[in-house]
Amino acid sequence: MNCCTAISVLRVRIAALALALSPCVNVSAQTTPATIQFDSTSGVFRIDAADSTYVFGINEVKGLQNLYWGKHLTASDHFAAAHSTPAASSFDLPVTVTPQEYVGWGGGLYVDPDLKVTFPDGNRDLALKYVSHRIDGDSLSIMMKDVSRDVYVMLTYQADGETGILRRSATVENRTDAPFTVEQIAAGTWSLPRGTDYRLRYLTGRWAGEWNVQERHIEPGKTVLESRRGTTGAQNNPWFAIDRESEGTGGQDQGEVWFGALGWSGSWQISVEQDQLQQVRVTGGPNAFDFSYLLKPHEKLTTPDFYGGYTNDGIGGASRLLHRYEIDSILPHHPKPKLRPVLYNSWEATGFDVNEADQMALAEKAASIGVERFVMDDGWFGERKDDHAGLGDWYVNPQKFPHGLKPLIDKMHSLGMDFGLWVEPEMVNPNSDLYRNHPDWVLNFPDRPRTEGRNQLVLNLASPDVRAYIYSFLDKLLTQNDIAFLKWDYNRNWSEPGWPAVAPDTEKNVYVDFTNNFYTILAELRQKHPNVEIESCSGGGSRVDLGVMRYTDEVWPSDNTDAFDRLLIQNGFTYAYSPGVMMAWVTDSPTWVNSRSLSLEYRFLSSMQGSLGIGANLNKWTREDLDEARKMVAAYKSIRETVQRGSLYRLITPENNSEQSVTETVARDGKQAVTFAFLHSSRELYPFPLLQLRGLEENATYTLSMIAGDVGDGTPTAASGSYWMNHGLDLKLRGDFQALAFTLTRTK
Repeated sequence: MNCCTAISVLRVRIAALALALSPCVNVSAQTTPATIQFDSTSGVFRIDAADSTYVFGINEVKGLQNLYWGKHLTASDHFAAAHSTPAASSFDLPVTVTPQEYVGWGGGLYVDPDLKVTFPDGNRDLALKYVSHRIDGDSLSIMMKDVSRDVYVMLTYQADGETGILRRSATVENRTDAPFTVEQIAAGTWSLPRGTDYRLRYLTGRWAGEWNVQERHIEPGKTVLESRRGTTGAQNNPWFAIDRESEGTGGQDQGEVWFGALGWSGSWQISVEQDQLQQVRVTGGPNAFDFSYLLKPHEKLTTPDFYGGYTNDGIGGASRLLHRYEIDSILPHHPKPKLRPVLYNSWEATGFDVNEADQMALAEKAASIGVERFVMDDGWFGERKDDHAGLGDWYVNPQKFPHGLKPLIDKMHSLGMDFGLWVEPEMVNPNSDLYRNHPDWVLNFPDRPRTEGRNQLVLNLASPDVRAYIYSFLDKLLTQNDIAFLKWDYNRNWSEPGWPAVAPDTEKNVYVDFTNNFYTILAELRQKHPNVEIESCSGGGSRVDLGVMRYTDEVWPSDNTDAFDRLLIQNGFTYAYSPGVMMAWVTDSPTWVNSRSLSLEYRFLSSMQGSLGIGANLNKWTREDLDEARKMVAAYKSIRETVQRGSLYRLITPENNSEQSVTETVARDGKQAVTFAFLHSSRELYPFPLLQLRGLEENATYTLSMIAGDVGDGTPTAASGSYWMNHGLDLKLRGDFQALAFTLTRTK
């Protein structure tokens, strides 16, 4: 089996493993299943799911032309047959100005193609036409083919009846008798209704400053969101949302929004383009920069999934739909993924200097405040004394742990906690036995310098030997030790992305094969060790996307754990991803980031908006600190399911240097609502804004209970949902860096 055939088989194996990890989803009685219909007379496909309708048709040249994407239409609303948009002039032919679902490069196309190839004879023209389709419940498959060559593309759409979110991908198949090179491939293109008043939201960042929400008016031309780093990256995230500026700000919960995300953990690209006819297209897939993939006869290449959705409930509504979809349809063990335990991580307490006695002492203190999972971070393996050596040598250091990990794990179990471990499988230090024995295993260009980052190089996971080694040591580690959790880190981006062991015309396959092998290892480990949970971490939030989330239970949004900075970081994160996967640690004060001092209560409340963890040095905490922590951990456990699985409302965002930040989360069953409020600093006797809640039942009665802080005098202890949402609450927040939290419990 050659390497390209292997990758085709690999994609099938990944899909099978993911299916094995995910139980079937039964549509609840409250959910109307998605429907897909085809009108053979008009050649129109219609997908209805939740509150949205998506329509496209086969036009007169057998292209797939988008006709509608927006609010749900009635069954009596029918669409005429699709006809290509007429050419405005000889400079802009129909292929360019017609909104198409999937188009090859050729025939005068000047917008981004979905697929661009080069054939052995130098021809680069590709004209894809509809051939056939199949509807199977909530799934639609459409076959397209080039007009003269046996190049086939299978488009797949899957609709979610709960959220209306569509998942789409494309598979290109070579049925010719010669190889050809794929130079650009997208999962598909989303087309919006024609208009001039669109605004794009997207996420940017850097190390320790991830998840900044950006906005820009969409004008003629193209905006490109991308990573060229070999992984998802923090600089952009593969998520977008588009609303209409003519609707005003609309708050968080009003107005039309079209949104989407790409499920890919390698280099990626999403382009948002408005043409001269005011049509907006969004195309997404692997990044075309430095990309090619040699596809041999009878081989296939499948794109990542590209997700898209529509709501008329504003950007807040878009976030809630994505959160629900991630929990019910993407995370391991969906539709009921496990709740995140309260976690302790030893990094800030001990750094690389870990040993059995010190970790046991920390564990006793962690258990005393209610921690459920103890994670030992870096430093436990090889000759790992600092970040200059040891990566790649994944054996337990015998000086630090002379009896192996078992005594430490047994100690955790005796304290009522499970045990987790930090790993960084895809990296190697030049100062390691692995590198000395296999210097050819890293990404490299022969006879060229090898650029180090954090004193480490990137192992070429596309290589079958590297893939086998990484799986083998992880499998051995999990088999020999009762490890419940892996913190999977990735602390640098790519450089010198060469693969000298393969032929030059297949060397760039590394961009696809690396990421697919990463997914396969995760899937195979989870299948063999189904009780092990995994966190995706990359120096913070540099590997967070809907691709890796299929195989990991939680993600690390940022190395910045300053509780005030985290308000903005966590705010941006939740535009795209659920708080149920967002790890948030309570660490020491003042922080290493800003030397800012914050109360322990403030730090806990900031972290309790996500999946709570503690990363402080408990050896420095006073008895009073431990008592307060015990109280806050207990409070968190009483609201955990609401925070991690409920519907999030960003009542006041910390964006644009806001002095306030408020979030509210309503439980799925509506029985509990949890609110967190934060004040940066008081000014000139101005009171905190009157807080009007969201998402409650107007006629139900809710009882107020404080977690921390207090509300204004005269606030009732019980009132209707209508009262809390319309009259609202007066919060007692004055001073600098103040916070409070409360619950509302539905009593009748």
